[in-house]
Amino acid sequence: MSLDAARALDAADPLAFARQRFTTPDGIIYLDGNSLGAMPASTPTRLADVARREWGEDLITSWTKNGWIDWPQKIAARIAPLVGARPDEVLVCDSTSINLAKMAGAALALRPDRRVILTEQGNFPTDLYMLGALGAECRAVPRDALASALSDDVALLALTHIDYRSGHRHDMASLTAAAQQVGAVTLWDLAHSAGAIQCDLNEANADFAVGCGYKFLNGGPGAPAWLFVRRDHQEAVRNPLPGWLGHAAPFDFTDDYTPAQGIRRFLTGTPPILAMAALDEGLKCFDGIDPQSLDAKAGALGDLFIATVEQICPEVKLASPRNARDRGAHVCLSHPQGYAVMQALIARGVIGDFRAPDLLRFGLAPLTTRYIDVIAAAETLRVILEHGTWDDPAYRQRKAVT
Repeated sequence: MSLDAARALDAADPLAFARQRFTTPDGIIYLDGNSLGAMPASTPTRLADVARREWGEDLITSWTKNGWIDWPQKIAARIAPLVGARPDEVLVCDSTSINLAKMAGAALALRPDRRVILTEQGNFPTDLYMLGALGAECRAVPRDALASALSDDVALLALTHIDYRSGHRHDMASLTAAAQQVGAVTLWDLAHSAGAIQCDLNEANADFAVGCGYKFLNGGPGAPAWLFVRRDHQEAVRNPLPGWLGHAAPFDFTDDYTPAQGIRRFLTGTPPILAMAALDEGLKCFDGIDPQSLDAKAGALGDLFIATVEQICPEVKLASPRNARDRGAHVCLSHPQGYAVMQALIARGVIGDFRAPDLLRFGLAPLTTRYIDVIAAAETLRVILEHGTWDDPAYRQRKAVT
């Protein structure tokens, strides 16, 4: 496809207006929103106001005067429509890792006679580490063996909806139904889904879910994460990491723990207010956006990128599903010198990332990525490969963050 044809697609894009809600540096094609979302244009002003006025002037009275105490639920209500949940089923708090441990612990308590967690080989390492530390047997099987591995000793099926490397998309509804048919509970990690891919937790009847705030939700580096507990589970489960803010009466400061009603019982410690404010601004960027349109554009961007790369860059191989229905909002290509190739791309203003052993990963955030961006990125990749400009010692030196 020509750049002119790509520009025509951008002109007709129903989400094109959303790009204006972000800061987009000149001369940069940013294809790493699946690792760190772009910064909303309103975030610096909001952070300055929270720091200078709410913290600097109102001080501790801001917990009530500016509503800080309610932010974990108020901000979570913005996430709910993006993941197909009710507002009272979502809570913003802690990190994805901590929330995963909390949800898995709560889920295991629902099936005390079973001690097996079923997950996928190659799942995101943090998920495997956390699941393996809970005292149950963590049974990891290949993706195509998941359904057949569901047996009556499985307490919990814990999966990442979008594979962080290949971008493979699980059929959430089908696997949830299969797990529940054998009496297991489900826990979905939506870190690479929320804000880019349509996912409907209630329609799938999912039990628990977690996700992060700094990828497609644009909450900033290290943004707070979120968790989901289906409404009918909330009074039946306890937070395995009970903290004072999850208490029914936190400011009574009693020695004995009594859980709050509903989703609030899954709070543990004090929310990080500056980070919460940044996440709130990131979520405002989705105002007026239909999640279906996000999914449709992510698929179209991926299809165009794949078709273009395969036409002009025969040296790389597709490492993601070809069908958009089976893929998330990032595309992976494999090349034996993937790390050096990505460093050469970054040096030329095309920012993606690398995942071992040989994957070039390109995130296609629907709110910020244009069709001309994927065409230009593919052309830059062609030039780098054709001229061998990646073969520079400087591009081979591994950095701490890849």
